[in-house]
Amino acid sequence: MFVMELTYTAPVEAVEDEMDAHVAWLDGYYAAGVFLASGRKVPREGGVILAGGVSRAEVERIAAEDPFTVAGVCAYRITEFIATKTSADLSTVRETPAP
Repeated sequence: MFVMELTYTAPVEAVEDEMDAHVAWLDGYYAAGVFLASGRKVPREGGVILAGGVSRAEVERIAAEDPFTVAGVCAYRITEFIATKTSADLSTVRETPAP
């Protein structure tokens, strides 16, 4: 699983200009079952997306096609982790560490 942390690199007004395209991009990956949760950071300096079921290379490709990335209004920090414990609602994404 991955934590995709976005940090805005442009004023919020520039981010807002790309918001509709960003939300459509999010919706596509929710529909594909890749994104599990997302939202704004507090304070509003970026956002966070939880993603699963894809490789590191794939999640990097996905981040690169985000309209925010394409427009140059955010930078991504991607952290991979093994979700060994989850809520019951997320039981389908639990992982077992490699020996």
